[in-house]
This record gives sequence, C-alpha cells and structure tokens, in this order.
Amino acid sequence: MKTKTILMTMLMAFTLNAEAKDYRVTSPDGQLVITIHADQQLTWEVKHGETTVLTPSEIGLNGAFQKMTGKVVAHTATVGNKQFSVEFRADNDAAAYRINVLNKKGITVHEETAEFNFAGDYQAFIPYVNDNRGGERYSFSFESYYDEQPLSKMFKDSLSINPLAVRLPEGKLAVIADMGATDYPGMFVQKNGEHGLKAAFAPYPTKEVIGGHARLNLVPTERANYIAKEVKGALPWRIVLVTTHDKQLLTARLPQRFGPKCQISDTSWIRPGKVAWDWWNATMLTGVPFRAGMNTDTYKYYIDFAAKNHLEYIIIDEGWSTDESLRSELNPEIDLLSLLPYAEKKGVGIILWSSWRNCINNTEEDFKYYASLGVKGFKVDFFDRDDQAVMRSAWKIADCAARHHLLLDYHGYRPTGIQVAFPNIVNFEGVKGLENSKWEPRVGDGPLHDQPRYDVSIPYLRQLVGPLDYTPGAMTNATRAEFFGNNDHPMSQGTRAHQVAMYTIFDAPLQMLADAPTKYEREQPTTDFIRQIPTVFDEVVALDGQIGEYVVLAKRKGSTWFVAAMTNWTPRDLTISLDMLSEGSHQAELFADGVNADRDATDYIKSTQTVKKGDTLKIHLAPGGGWSAIIK
Repeated sequence: MKTKTILMTMLMAFTLNAEAKDYRVTSPDGQLVITIHADQQLTWEVKHGETTVLTPSEIGLNGAFQKMTGKVVAHTATVGNKQFSVEFRADNDAAAYRINVLNKKGITVHEETAEFNFAGDYQAFIPYVNDNRGGERYSFSFESYYDEQPLSKMFKDSLSINPLAVRLPEGKLAVIADMGATDYPGMFVQKNGEHGLKAAFAPYPTKEVIGGHARLNLVPTERANYIAKEVKGALPWRIVLVTTHDKQLLTARLPQRFGPKCQISDTSWIRPGKVAWDWWNATMLTGVPFRAGMNTDTYKYYIDFAAKNHLEYIIIDEGWSTDESLRSELNPEIDLLSLLPYAEKKGVGIILWSSWRNCINNTEEDFKYYASLGVKGFKVDFFDRDDQAVMRSAWKIADCAARHHLLLDYHGYRPTGIQVAFPNIVNFEGVKGLENSKWEPRVGDGPLHDQPRYDVSIPYLRQLVGPLDYTPGAMTNATRAEFFGNNDHPMSQGTRAHQVAMYTIFDAPLQMLADAPTKYEREQPTTDFIRQIPTVFDEVVALDGQIGEYVVLAKRKGSTWFVAAMTNWTPRDLTISLDMLSEGSHQAELFADGVNADRDATDYIKSTQTVKKGDTLKIHLAPGGGWSAIIK
C-alpha cells in the first residue's frame, strides 16, 4: 500500500511538471529577463544580468490563474485563458505586466494578487501611510517621508504607497510602481514574508460621511467585500524598474511609457506657467497701504506682482468660497467680478481652490460658470483617497474641466498616468512639500524631519509617476540649527540656492512661487533668476546623483540649458560636465551658495561666465545647499 502511494505521488508530480509552461521574455539589450511560470499558479521572476531582482512572485485575480497558455513576441509575452490574459513587457530598465479582463460585460474584482519577492534582506526606501483621514485605513494624503530600513524590518501592519525603492546587490535599484489606474484603485504595498512585498487595494466604499481634516473630506465608514466593480479590459501596469545607476530614475518617464491614451484632441489651449501663491505666506504683504489678507486689494497686488515678473497665474486659495458651495455665500471681501477682468488686462490668469468634496457637487454647472467668467483653472484639494470611486471621479472632473478649457491641480492624490489622458491636469501634490515647514517641530538640536534628504529623494521616486506641487521659493532660509516651524512667517530647511535649484529639478508645469510678493520684491535678484526658468522643457539629461544624497540634472528649453544641483545636509564638491551644450561659446548665469551659507542659509552669490561644450564646472554645495545655471 505504501509503495502504491509513493508511485502515485511520483506520477502526479511528473504530470504537473509536464503540464507546466514556462515563457521567457528578454529586453532589447538582453540584460533584463522575465521568466513566467504558468502552471497551477501564475508567477513571474526577474533577473538583470547576474542579479536576481525578483524570485517567483504570484500574479492573480479573484484567485489563482489556471490552465493558461501563451506566446512570446519579441520583448513581450501574453499568457491567458478564456477569462483573462496577462501581458508582460521587458524594457531595458523595466519589467512590467498588466492583467486584461476578457469578459465584455465586466466583472467584480474581490482581490488581486501582486507579489514582489526579493532574494535577500535588502535596504529599502519605504513611504509608509500615516496621518489617516478620520482614522480610516485607506484615506490618506499620499504624503510620506521615506523610512530607510531593511525589508525584514518593515512594519507588518502598515501600508506603504509607491514608488518604493529596494537597493539590490552591485549598487542596482529596483523600484516598485503602478501606472494606468484610472477606473481601478491605486496600489498600496505591504510586507510579504521575510523580504517580500505584496499589493493591497482599498475596497470599494459603500458609505461615506463628511469628516477628516477640517471636515473637508468624504471619509468611508463602510466598504464592500470587493475592490472594484464593472471591471473590463486592461488593469493597471505593475512595474519593477531596474537601474544600474540611480540617476537613470531621473529620466524614466513612466507616465509617458505606461499611461493611458490622451483624451483631448486639441491641447493648444493648455498653458503651463508659474504662479504667485497666497496660502503658504499667509497673504502677509508688508509696506502696503491696506490691510493684507483675503481681500480684493491683496489680490490686486498679487496680480500686479505676477504681471511685473512675467508670471502666468495667481491662485486664490481656501477661503474665497464656503466649504459647501462654489457659487453661493462667497467671501464678500473678494470681488471676483472685478479681479478677473483686472487680471485679464494684465495678462495674468486666476486659478481658484476647491475641496474635492465641494467640487463634485455641481461640477458641470460650476466649471461652465467660472470658465465663462475667465477663470483659468481649479486647484482641487483633499481627494485623500484612491479607491475606485475616487479614481472614477478624478477622471470625470478632468474630462469636464477639459471641455471648459480649465487647468487642474490635484491635491491629496497620487498620479498614476491620468495626466497623460488629460494633460490639463498640470500638477499633483502627494508630496511632503514646503507647506510642512509651517508646522515642522524641533526635536533636540534640529527639526524632526530631514527635509533636504527628502528633497534629494523625491526626484528619483515620487517624480517618477508625475509632476509634483512641492511649492518651492522660500525667501527665509535656515540652517539646521536655526530652523523652526512658524505658520505665519515660514522658512525652509537649507539654503536659498537649494530653493532656487528646485525650479529646475522638480517637474511642475504649474510651478508656485510660495513666498510673499513683497519678499520677492525685496529679493529681486533671486526673483529675476527664478522667473527665467520655464516650467516645461524639451529635453532632460540626468548628470549625476544618488537617491537621498544629491541630484544633478540638466534640462533644455529651446537652445537654453538649465542645470541644477541639490544636496542633503552633507556639504559636497561636485564636477559638472557641459557635454550637452552645442558647439560655440555660451554665456552662463550662475546662482550658488555663498561662502557663508553654512552659517547663514540666505547667503548666495550670482555670477556669469563664458562656457563651451566639453567644459567642466567645479561647484561647492553647502549643507542643505544648491546650485543653478542658466546657459544661453
């Protein structure tokens, strides 16, 4: 009897192995290889050269995929059955897959399995979810500092957002991301086993209440036993970027490669630009003959400042309307009907703030009305969720705004490619931006959070998935020892040149000048430099850098190059190559840390020099420092 059992077991094992189907997909350069195992489970593994990136990691939807067959074509593969197909893609720097639902009527997705298992206990940059809205697990602003810890030390009960980076052997990086979530929830990540990760998704909301920060949110109080309904066609991409040098992340352009198709036939009306912003500086004008605040005189001053300095827009932030309506009981101190023609005459556009909760009440009527008055766009704040209901809502708002030629700036929202479908969405927050300096506490001899280190991490990670509304431009700058949080008179961690460099390094087609107009006027040389830097570029070249340490980036607009560098609190000396320049001599305008910037962070020096292709510039960055060049 025992012998018979052993023989049957061996026969079953042989049969399963005989039915197993493996497929191999290789990148164009031959370095990245995806191996797909389509047997009783669907799993994938990834290698880059001799480096194991992922060990076998399960892929599933509503349970395991079974009885799947497939084919390999060039650098892609497809495996599937009558219900689903899974498309795999091997780029030189990325392994990716997405599931396709073949049922034309759509299905309800109760669970999706997406594992990312690593071969060792590697160090990771983990952006944990925190500060949940109303205590709800999946309601979050998508603003996270990075915990740097081994995979084995990840908090078991915590969610993380993505992109999330894992340091592989040989100095390589693996970055986990999703892209293309438009009618499907965004992907959270959590610990899986000893040194793996797995996806988690917000269940569909079935009941919501007004709550969260200042009662500006809609917070789910009940969620369904499924994550998405009426799902058909392609689900979002699950992506593992692999780099041999950190700087490769600076030009990876995930949205353009993995995002949805553009939905706007005519985009000529979309006008990027810089913005004079009121909220960060608490409308704190000085030396003016009127009481500064949320009133008509103050915003006329902002408009005049924007016009004088060739800024395209101003924003009127929270406080111009009520929390419940965009058209009734408006702030009587702000006369929009006089400000809009005044701004139009000066060549300045006005963008208005709204909470997401308020925006969805009468979107069509409100957008049509304000567009007819000449409003140029809306900053939609406090989404603070990415479940399927909110993702659908974000798409509808963008579509409505596009029809009325309105720009959008989404806050409390992590981009997954919707900006490719609707390029009128010019910015996203989802970043620990400059606003956090207003309430940053001190611990011991300095601020609680290391903002300069974060500043040189997000170009590699957060910026991978879309532009970021960091809102730079602080004119009050502080060393680590001098910094403290102050709501009405905020300052930045790091030097003035660090702030200026952000205008080149951070992607933001709608880029803020966060400080007060009267401060910029007192610091006109700095303002004159910033106002020359465009907000969209024709070419980007990653020169050097290491995540969390420093970044050096060059961007071209027309025939002019804009080059910038930033460091964390570690001072450093760098050599920048100008190989990207065209032949002939060029004039470079430089903005650098002053010799005393380590003691007074506002210290900077402006200079000019003649340079040519192939030259190198040796620069020094102070602690929390920066450097910029405009080369014509």
